[in-house]
Amino acid sequence: MGFINQAKGDGAGRKAREARAAGNTVLVYKFIEANTNSKATAPMTGMAEQIQSVEAEGWVLDKMAAAEGKALTGERVALICLFRRTSA
Repeated sequence: MGFINQAKGDGAGRKAREARAAGNTVLVYKFIEANTNSKATAPMTGMAEQIQSVEAEGWVLDKMAAAEGKALTGERVALICLFRRTSA
């Protein structure tokens, strides 16, 4: 995992721990990836690792939606993920 994706994964894991400690049973998290060529079929660099960081904190991915948009710096893909706690 690259430096930026590692930092994003660490941040997602931290937020997942905080939500669990607060007693939440549902966590909705938005992951954003810069996407230079949205028409290509390929792995989304870092996304799987970031989702695994949340799941490592006792959450399981339940639902996911994707959105694509353009920004001044290029195309972006956002994954909105709904996680549920695996145990109390």
